[in-house]
Amino acid sequence: MKKLIIRGSLGINRGAEIEVDGEEVICFSIDKQGDYHGPSRPQLWCTVGTEDERETFEKRQYVPHFLDVIAVDAEAITVLSDQGI
Repeated sequence: MKKLIIRGSLGINRGAEIEVDGEEVICFSIDKQGDYHGPSRPQLWCTVGTEDERETFEKRQYVPHFLDVIAVDAEAITVLSDQGI
């Protein structure tokens, strides 16, 4: 599981399956930042992981501050499925 910061808006929802750097992950949560002030483009702060990590996320058996953080532009993301939750 990791924190993914996407610069720009993809229009995805929680539960979307995306591909980042050749790795397929699921967006467990999404927080949108920068709508009113801040960077020129909004940012999506997502907690992402594999299906095996879903239970760990739902039971909050992790420390958010210790997750690895990756920041990418929206253009570098491939949306595989946006079924949403």
